[in-house]
Amino acid sequence: MNWGLFIPELYLLLMAAVFFVLAMTTQPDPRRDYFIAILLALVGVAVCLVSVRLEGTLFYKVYRVDLFSQVFKVILATGLFLVICICSELNGIEARHHPEFYLLLTICTLAMMLLVSSVELLTIYVALELSSYSLYILVPLRRGYGVHIESGLKYFLIGAFASAVMLFGIAALYGVVHTTYVAEIVKVLPGAIARPAAIIGLVLTLCGFFFKLAVFPFHFWAPDAYQGAANQVTAYIATASKVAAVAILIRMVALSSGSCKYLVHVLVTLSIASMTVGNLVAIVQKDMKRLLAYSSISHAGYVLIGILSMSPGGYSGAIFYAAAYLMMTFTCFLVVVKVAYDGSDLKIAQLAGLHRRSPILAMALMISVFSLAGIPPTIGFTGKFLVFIAAMRKGYVILVLIAMMNVLISLYYYLLIVKAAYLLEPDDDMSLLPISVTTKFFTGALVTAIVVGGVFPHYLLELARAAARALL
Repeated sequence: MNWGLFIPELYLLLMAAVFFVLAMTTQPDPRRDYFIAILLALVGVAVCLVSVRLEGTLFYKVYRVDLFSQVFKVILATGLFLVICICSELNGIEARHHPEFYLLLTICTLAMMLLVSSVELLTIYVALELSSYSLYILVPLRRGYGVHIESGLKYFLIGAFASAVMLFGIAALYGVVHTTYVAEIVKVLPGAIARPAAIIGLVLTLCGFFFKLAVFPFHFWAPDAYQGAANQVTAYIATASKVAAVAILIRMVALSSGSCKYLVHVLVTLSIASMTVGNLVAIVQKDMKRLLAYSSISHAGYVLIGILSMSPGGYSGAIFYAAAYLMMTFTCFLVVVKVAYDGSDLKIAQLAGLHRRSPILAMALMISVFSLAGIPPTIGFTGKFLVFIAAMRKGYVILVLIAMMNVLISLYYYLLIVKAAYLLEPDDDMSLLPISVTTKFFTGALVTAIVVGGVFPHYLLELARAAARALL
């Protein structure tokens, strides 16, 4: 067995061991923990980049290393690094718990890396549970806010229900195909997909990933978990966690080989419901994190459009959209963390006068929400264009029209955010936000990436297409 294929995962395991040792120290030192975390996370991104061209199988072929999995590992490592970058002032979590915070983030990222490479159902299930339980602990880890316990409990209970449903689906699927290896299921399932047990098993198995992606009707945990968790934890759930869900959902849907019309009907229904419910409920939200939670539900519907196309163009569009969504959403949470620097929740009304308090944060917020809305020339527009084109080529014209109407609805509440930052006046005089030079450079780099990724998407798109070809 070639252990070189397992380098990114081994590195994350070593990184987790470092924080485990730090967690046992008696004297808390937040600055030390932060600098160690950001350095190790940066090296982790480099390790994943070096390993991106590795190919092979491990552990009796239950673990597949290919370009598809390695691209997502780079995205996940980047997501971890970005989230740690905004943890310099981790006021939402007690100083003595900072090592545990970084430990759980690392274990969750490791689990999601295992998830995107797993090609056997029980291995997928174990990896999914490992990532979920890390988040179940991170959500109630917040300090001084009574809602965090309730949010964590609700997140755990809904997750346990989704996990049970998924396990039942795996059992039903195994009863039909008599194997848990995805490669073998690909060969057997197309011939058995007309059997009720097969389609029920596949749909119920996908429920675990629908929960992770916050697809309707598995979305009820998202608004409360987003609001109850510390701002940095919410940023991680909203970015890296969603990327992993997209990756495994693409891999699982691809095993149907595009021959299951019943699965397409289910995905179309969930896509429409997620887009519509997410956008309509987001309109009335006053809390910034709850608004972004419902926004994520609607974006899950957009991603499903690419996945349900069951074509190379649809899969590559979904991969591109996942990377774009991580970038756009993280930029929004960067602003949330910096404006609510004391770790509190941020109301949309509290953005009033942001263009005077910090022009660069106001610009970053405007560009990121415009990108989430799909306004050109941002990367969000390119992502929506790719998944819509893939669906049009498969004949889903009505679905694309419904999606475009939902995009118009989303413009309303995204513009409310921009209006608050640029047009509303604060109730009292508010001082300038203290933004370091490093943060200004970091914010400028994110804004540039969002715009350049929309104007010149060629390299990222080619990488997404190559990853989709490796999957197929």
